[in-house]
Amino acid sequence: MTDRRAFLGSVAGGLLASPLVTFAQQQTKLRRIGILDSIYGTPWDAFRRVLRELSYVEGRNITMEWRWAEGKADRFPELAAELVELKVDLIVTASTQAALAAKQATSSIPIVMAVCSYPEKMGLAESLAHPGGNITGFSNIAPELNGKRLELLKAIAPKVSCVAVLWNRASRIEQYGFEELLAHAAVVGVDIQSIEVRTPDDYPAAFATVTASRAEAFHAFGNPVNFMHRQLIADFALRNLLPSSYDAKVFVESGGLLSYGPSFIDLFQRAASYVDKILKGAKPGDLPIQRPTKFEFVINAKTAKALGLTISKSLLVLADNVIQ
Repeated sequence: MTDRRAFLGSVAGGLLASPLVTFAQQQTKLRRIGILDSIYGTPWDAFRRVLRELSYVEGRNITMEWRWAEGKADRFPELAAELVELKVDLIVTASTQAALAAKQATSSIPIVMAVCSYPEKMGLAESLAHPGGNITGFSNIAPELNGKRLELLKAIAPKVSCVAVLWNRASRIEQYGFEELLAHAAVVGVDIQSIEVRTPDDYPAAFATVTASRAEAFHAFGNPVNFMHRQLIADFALRNLLPSSYDAKVFVESGGLLSYGPSFIDLFQRAASYVDKILKGAKPGDLPIQRPTKFEFVINAKTAKALGLTISKSLLVLADNVIQ
């Protein structure tokens, strides 16, 4: 009888304890998230904040493996391989080049793109609605976005008839964007002058070409090289009294005239929600790639004054942020 009671007690105890033990293990399991980007920026603060709100605490149930390319896109493959070697549970990327490198490095580890341009055209997804494979996330491209930037530049500086565009022709992403600019230029009433920059060494010649040309305004694509040298670009535009437009507000914070683009804070916050879904069992290929829904129009009033431009009240009302 004693043996029987002991046996039943051990079985009952095991049945009661097992779910609790399993639950506790699930709660305390340390998930490893790989981060692949160029540099650390404010959007990553928003990403981490949302994860905390979703009960992911660094050092307790998640750990972050940060990998920075520091503006050198050719480093992404090596860094992506490092994250795969670490056997991370998930990789979060914040540029198209980073996403391509991560996709090349693994077909099994889930990948969440916090930011990506033209994912379906770049071979990162079968379609936005049904990405397929191990990758999903958020696109920073929306219809008419490049045209809107030209419209705002023309609205602030109506006399502008020729815009010099600083871009990298070798980038497939920028080829799509440049084609969109050309398509909208005639509608807005401006000519586009192509100024190519692939490496930092190209800036002196590029700037000299702009200075010698008939360009009356300036637009720079937000690629990794331009992003890392945004102060140099903004200083050049202001020094040469060129109204300038960009796709991210960090250029305006550096002295550029205006920017119009998706809210990267919003995109990174939404990326954190996808990380949560995937860690809880969702398949990346089943989660649609979403376009931006929140946009930011930023004006640097100090720069406008230095350029002798008067910003209308209607534009000031439209602006999400006016830097004084």
